[in-house]
Amino acid sequence: MALKKSDLYSSLWAGADELRGGMDASQYKDYVLTLLFVKYVSDKAKADPYADVEVPDGGSFDDLVAMKGKPDLGEQVNVAIRKLADANDLQGVINNADFDDPDKLGKGKELVDRLTKLIGIFQDLNFSGSRAEGDDLLGDAYEYLMRHFASESGKSKGQFYTPAEVSRVMAALIGIKPDTPKSATVYDPTCGSGSLLLKVADAAPNGLTIYGQEKDNATRALAVMNMHLHGNGTAEIRQGDTITSPQFLRGNELQTFDYLVANPPFSVKSWNNGLENEYGRFDGYGRPPEKNGDYAFLLHMIKSLKSAGKGAVILPHGVLFRGNAEATIRKELIKRGYIKGIIGLPANLFYGTGIPACIIVLDKENAVGRTGIFMIDASKGFTKDGNKNRLRPRDMHQIIDTFVNQKEIERYSRMVPIGEIADPKNDSNLNIPRYIDGSEPEDFQDLHAHLKGGIPNLDFDALQPYWDAFPSLRRTLFQPLRDGYSQLAVDKGDIQATITGSTEYEAFVSNTNGAVNRWWNGHEALLQGITNSTRPSDLIAELGDSLLDAFRSQPLLDEYGVYEQLMSYWNDVMHDDVALIMGEGWDDAAKPRAARILGYDKIKKPKYESAHITFGTGVKAQRWVMDLVPPELIVARYFAKEQVDLDALEAAAEGAGRAIEEYLEEHAVEEGLLFEATDDDGKVTNKTATDRLKTARAEGADSDEIEALVHVVSLFKAEVAAKKAAKEAGLKLDQLTLKQYAQLTTADIQSLVINDKWGGRVAAGVHAERAVLIQKLVQRLNVLGDRYDTTIGELDAEVDVLSAKVAAHLVAMGVE
Repeated sequence: MALKKSDLYSSLWAGADELRGGMDASQYKDYVLTLLFVKYVSDKAKADPYADVEVPDGGSFDDLVAMKGKPDLGEQVNVAIRKLADANDLQGVINNADFDDPDKLGKGKELVDRLTKLIGIFQDLNFSGSRAEGDDLLGDAYEYLMRHFASESGKSKGQFYTPAEVSRVMAALIGIKPDTPKSATVYDPTCGSGSLLLKVADAAPNGLTIYGQEKDNATRALAVMNMHLHGNGTAEIRQGDTITSPQFLRGNELQTFDYLVANPPFSVKSWNNGLENEYGRFDGYGRPPEKNGDYAFLLHMIKSLKSAGKGAVILPHGVLFRGNAEATIRKELIKRGYIKGIIGLPANLFYGTGIPACIIVLDKENAVGRTGIFMIDASKGFTKDGNKNRLRPRDMHQIIDTFVNQKEIERYSRMVPIGEIADPKNDSNLNIPRYIDGSEPEDFQDLHAHLKGGIPNLDFDALQPYWDAFPSLRRTLFQPLRDGYSQLAVDKGDIQATITGSTEYEAFVSNTNGAVNRWWNGHEALLQGITNSTRPSDLIAELGDSLLDAFRSQPLLDEYGVYEQLMSYWNDVMHDDVALIMGEGWDDAAKPRAARILGYDKIKKPKYESAHITFGTGVKAQRWVMDLVPPELIVARYFAKEQVDLDALEAAAEGAGRAIEEYLEEHAVEEGLLFEATDDDGKVTNKTATDRLKTARAEGADSDEIEALVHVVSLFKAEVAAKKAAKEAGLKLDQLTLKQYAQLTTADIQSLVINDKWGGRVAAGVHAERAVLIQKLVQRLNVLGDRYDTTIGELDAEVDVLSAKVAAHLVAMGVE
């Protein structure tokens, strides 16, 4: 069975985290990622005798499996990994972690058990089909684990990983063209685990020649493994301090590159410790301040770019406005035209710091004659993800679209002329709020409206996009009161019904439904053509870009909101589905499979994954999982009548239960007719009621009690019968559903998945965006209606009336 990426990722993390014990995540990652690497290259070598990594005898993952449980397991794992490292010149890369370290992994049996379980996490996985090109399941799993380790490694130890979302944005901003040759070079002078470099290389259809430098040797090892796992084993990743000991030189000059990306450590205070050769990096700019290395890294990058080179670097906002030596450097950079753009990012995106940062886009090729710097304030576009913020797909795409097309958007982006930046009032300060006011317009209170009533027309004018979409709706909802003011023409409770009941809204719904249907139907052949050679990244790019194009011309709806609906579904479900189809084909991917055993509890009872359909109970139960085509799709298409009948039976069973509850609530109380039928817990059951009925009849009890007992026993019988009927109908429907899977043709499967599952969810997402828009309008109109509903004069009169009532009550109580 093909691996689902979500299952792989979650099981790897859960298993690894469970075995970590008290070890710091920054240390434990070395063990987990090394074993992941060994497993991957071992599987690839089995499938391809010409694989990039040679797996020697005694150095494969199978050799590790054979050692499980042995008392010298830790020592033998070290030996095996050393053999693999020696055979591939990977010393100091994959053999850094000591698998025989009692201080980290425990002593004796504890170490053996922990390693045995850790090896077992990877043992049943098969990465022989994981491809380096297109959609790299294993490489992405590696990145997933690094992201989690970065998240848990603490502020000072999580800097080795740049969030994938930011990396993708940077890759799109540096101007890689479709025909860029693989010989073009990309360089990251502070490459960490290499994820940023890989995102740039992935953005180039032909790939790129990769160079990277990393100060920390253990982090460099992560990067080298990462390159191999993503099919870039020829990348040159060197170790050393970039400022004091740059590793890429040509003679006594820095080597230069076509493209550059970097996320250097922020504001390093000791950047010049041991600096002997400046390599001309600061010539013409001046030396960066002694206790802040931001501009030292930036100037290194400028120097490392070819004359037509392009780059993007993440730096703290301080580089945009700090004074003294940094101001002098900044003025010279602006003068030379090297800064093409600046994108302000949300705070708390990065694992090493919570402060907000920016992306500075560099472009030497078009520096001469540059007349402006394009700025984007993207600080408000994000979602919460645990204790960090994260760019959503919509935020990423909006940044890229806006920058690439140089679109000026109010409160979001603009081209700022160099003259304005150099003006004495700004003095080459590049702080984004100086040039883009990203604040939301203030919601003013109108004093005249509070005094005389009515809603200011200015408040309605602010809702103009709605009136453009529904031209007659404003006249329907409001009527003029006096010059500049209007009043509601309908009750506030009727606002939503008035909007959704209008012919213009109906036309709006029809148009958006038509747009999404035309877009989706236009890709039916593309989706039907998914095979093992499909590139999922290309597939979703085509779907996403065409969806944006389809909705840019639609009134009112935000095309990026619609895009987010698609991308969220892709990330949650659709990507897994595509991976299954690629791995197994449409027919096999749709077949029901037996639920997997996830583990065992303390008494060795198996724990199964959640099943869609289960027959029986306990260990002998048949548990069926339908990964691609869930049973509800089969039922909706083939057994709609049976589902309606089942719903009616289940409703009848619930009704029978409620009838019992209501009757007991009335009579199973102290001194009630059913009190004698209660058990020690004060409850009446079918058994206690039946037993009491026998006793009551034998004792000649009161006829009202006997009648109540007879009635409640009949209610219990009715409930049992209703539940039995519902259970039998449910079992029959499950049997019919399971049987139907065997009768599905390839065309049936494709229709169920493409139209009912995927298409239905995307259409529902568009509907959700539409509903949110209307709800915002209704809420705003209600706020305005409530705000000016009562004038100050009416409030004063009401206060006078209430004051008089209070005074009268006080007099009646004898209080003057």
